[in-house]
Amino acid sequence: MAHHKSSIKRIRQTAKKRDQNRYYAKTTRNVVAKLRTTADKSEAEKLLPQVVSKLDKLAKRNQIHWKKAANLKSSLAVHVSKLK
Repeated sequence: MAHHKSSIKRIRQTAKKRDQNRYYAKTTRNVVAKLRTTADKSEAEKLLPQVVSKLDKLAKRNQIHWKKAANLKSSLAVHVSKLK
């Protein structure tokens, strides 16, 4: 157990931030998986901007590297364009 007030506050802040980070990362993974399994092109085209936005937000928060976000966006865009 921490003894300093600042340590106790830091533990609280870290726990809150960890929960937020897990939420954002998990929801993004779920949306990416949903987009990859979508077979309907019109639905995928509606979903793509949402996925891109979520990936950009993760990259902005440094939860994922900005190049990983770019690679995911590119591969998902190619996937959507190949749908019939």
